[in-house]
Amino acid sequence: MSSDLAIVYAALILKDDNVEVTADKLQTLTKEAGLTEIEPIWFSLYAKALEGQDLKELIFNIGAGAGASAGAAAGGAAAGGATEEAAAEEAKEEEKEESDDDMGFGLFD
Repeated sequence: MSSDLAIVYAALILKDDNVEVTADKLQTLTKEAGLTEIEPIWFSLYAKALEGQDLKELIFNIGAGAGASAGAAAGGAAAGGATEEAAAEEAKEEEKEESDDDMGFGLFD
């Protein structure tokens, strides 16, 4: 198991038990799991990065950037249908670009 993954699992365990994520607690958990080859600097880096963060919210919103774009596109389609028309036009353009027949020759000519 990589050191990054071990620290992330330790942080998830702490958060699941509603315990504050600190460098000492991360180090204790990984040491008890038998992972002693992790450099101590990583514990403090992860503890500082996760300080004040809601891990459950981060996990459930991993794809929020893509989801927000899809939601905006769906909202636009519901409002006027312009998004659907644009997507259909793009699909037609892609079909035309991929066709070798437009160039006057095919695969077996």
